[in-house]
Amino acid sequence: MRAESLEFLKAIANTPSPSGYEEMAAQVYREYTSPYADKVTTDFHGNVAAILNPDAEMKIMLAGHMDEIGFIIHYISDDGLLYFKGIGGHDSVIPIGQRVWIHGKERVPGIIGRKAIHLLEEEERKKKPEIKDLWIDVGASSRKEVEEAGVSLGDVVTFQYEFQKLLGDRATARGFDNKMGSFTVAETIRLLKEEGGLDPNVGVYAVATVQEEIGLRGARTASFGINPQSGLAVDVNHATDYPTVSRTRHGQLDTGKGPSVIRGANANPVVFKLITEGAKAEGIPYQVDVEPGGTGTDGNAMQLNRAGMAVGVVGVPLRYMHTPCELLSLTDVENCARLMAAYCRQVRPDTDFRPRLGAY
Repeated sequence: MRAESLEFLKAIANTPSPSGYEEMAAQVYREYTSPYADKVTTDFHGNVAAILNPDAEMKIMLAGHMDEIGFIIHYISDDGLLYFKGIGGHDSVIPIGQRVWIHGKERVPGIIGRKAIHLLEEEERKKKPEIKDLWIDVGASSRKEVEEAGVSLGDVVTFQYEFQKLLGDRATARGFDNKMGSFTVAETIRLLKEEGGLDPNVGVYAVATVQEEIGLRGARTASFGINPQSGLAVDVNHATDYPTVSRTRHGQLDTGKGPSVIRGANANPVVFKLITEGAKAEGIPYQVDVEPGGTGTDGNAMQLNRAGMAVGVVGVPLRYMHTPCELLSLTDVENCARLMAAYCRQVRPDTDFRPRLGAY
């Protein structure tokens, strides 16, 4: 991965952006995409679109959500402990003992506490802890002390984990789901701008969407506003190449063997054909991910926009999703951007996306 791209990936992965609080990540995205886009816009919901050929009638929307899971402070006790709720889906065993940042007026460090194992009753040890039974300790002894530190109700919280390279082309970060997607759609715009191949009568809208983790909300409003004929959603999906994950149940997706392309009801068959044809033409490896119905990605909301959108869903296999140490292949991420750019080059102003016999 080129140095400038890697620095952008690090920056957006490290920038805190729990759902509903994406402003800082949005600024990182705007700054990176502005040199490559003909136009950059931000809507009232917070979605940021970097656009090529904004006057074209044929429009392709690329969506990669920039929100991440996190927590939100909803109560501060008189003795200075902070109680919180989850933003997005959490495994409640993970927060215990973790160091966190509270993003108030200033960034305040804290730790997530629970009664020590020595003090748990036998029945308590057998039960999975719930988030409502945990708290954040910032070292304060009163609510006043917490508030004087700049912490307020409604402040969000993230784990104290950042981007780190591992062996080979592997990397880990707190927010690859789905800062990786925002990175990928931005890189797609760069590739199309620098390498060319996009029909001048086809517009590409690379959207860093908001609030995916709480119901695909940003993609729904962005796709309504842009009203594109076609779109690609990019997200992480579950790698199945580590112990205890059944391939007979979940299929085979291997880290490092290429981005995924979904085939199933959430994928328009013409779009699937064009993605795979573009991959073969440009020598890009890919893996087929089979999904029988709608997906939990922005692609689900996009497909149901207005009278319907011709959607494809691509992704990068990810290990340990919704933990502070998600793992992926940087080569897969690069190839995912190349795959999306290859698709955009396949689309023409008169492309007919209607599913029909003989079209694919």
